[in-house]
Amino acid sequence: MIVFSVLFIILAIVFLTGKGDKLIAGYNTASEEERQQVNIHRLRILMAIVSVITAVFCYLMPYVGTDKRDVLSATGIFCLVLFVFIILANTWAKKK
Repeated sequence: MIVFSVLFIILAIVFLTGKGDKLIAGYNTASEEERQQVNIHRLRILMAIVSVITAVFCYLMPYVGTDKRDVLSATGIFCLVLFVFIILANTWAKKK
């Protein structure tokens, strides 16, 4: 899990340096006029934050335990956080 955490931290750094636009699902396949409607700087910030949250989740999962209730609770919280970031990507990262 540490390897996955490090990979997600590297991915966050790639997003923050502006090199990971082709790794953002949906943005890389969008037409040029659809890309003009997205604030790519904000989207990169959101993707970097999601990558860091995922890295922390991967790092902490072995410490959660093996009890199904604990694992489901941690996964549910993680999914809720991702849902919030999906909403932010479709609202805050759009140009007005």
